[in-house]
Amino acid sequence: MSSNLHPMLNVAIKAARAAGAIINRAALDVESVRISAKQTNDFVTEIDHAAETAIIETLLTAYPGHGILAEESGSAHGAKDSEFVWIIDPLDGTTNFIHGFPVYCVSIALSVKGKIEQAVVYDPTRNDIFCATKGRGAYLNDRRIRVAKRTRLQECLIATGFPYRPGDKLKSYLNMLGEVMSQCAGVRRPGAAALDLAYVAAGYSDGFFETGLQPWDVAAGSLLVTEAGGLIGNFTGESEFLDQGECVAGNPRIYGQLVTTLTKYSKFAGAGDKATVRQALQDATSAMAAEGDSAPVDTAPVAKPTLKAKRIKAGSETPPDAPF
Repeated sequence: MSSNLHPMLNVAIKAARAAGAIINRAALDVESVRISAKQTNDFVTEIDHAAETAIIETLLTAYPGHGILAEESGSAHGAKDSEFVWIIDPLDGTTNFIHGFPVYCVSIALSVKGKIEQAVVYDPTRNDIFCATKGRGAYLNDRRIRVAKRTRLQECLIATGFPYRPGDKLKSYLNMLGEVMSQCAGVRRPGAAALDLAYVAAGYSDGFFETGLQPWDVAAGSLLVTEAGGLIGNFTGESEFLDQGECVAGNPRIYGQLVTTLTKYSKFAGAGDKATVRQALQDATSAMAAEGDSAPVDTAPVAKPTLKAKRIKAGSETPPDAPF
């Protein structure tokens, strides 16, 4: 990496590489522990903890007064009241890692007074460092990166993540996925949100959306996207999305078009939008029942929006369905 990086970013890169070395060594052993689910889970938990410990030790050695928010240990380490908080995911994409599917990464971000100012996403299988300092642009290794220039959603490749926790609204997600699929050139589901956002920043994909996310999944990637000229927010287009569990990103035009499609699926959507989604789900369920399938109808009460949605206008043309 270039020597003129911000000192805090250099420390974050050092921490990410230390974690990556642990993960790469463990990847050589993962085959031997795939005997039972418990052994596999214990192994991955051990790797997660070891990688996280290496990151935290590196960061706190350099900056003992900083706070920590990490996936495995929460805020158990570091100063409790610091304006500087490192947000860490030591291994994003654990399911991929377990199976030897080479899409996983280390994600480290520094939040200063609630704003992300430093970011590193490290892909240990390719030895790729995606990094950014607020106001200084985003980089892949030594190369400046920018979001892709496509402006028509029907020409775009969009990444997503599937809901997997019990209680996630799968039917609603499938509706949302169906809408996006019919409007774009292709949808991909690589399996590590931090890397998905890094790929949007590098222009490898044109946009990304997912629900059920934690701050450490998206903190570093969010700065990569904005420093590469993109936009990131929740499904209604609000930029204060970090703790909201839903995320959409892309270049400004594609972001606007995705927000137009996804707004009604947001937990911050207005009652009218939510009713539209519920009606569509009921119609789909009725159609399934008519064909002999039965499925529960999603009739959850409409929650009051907790945030005033700022709508972002998409490009004037409505793209036709992509040919399949």
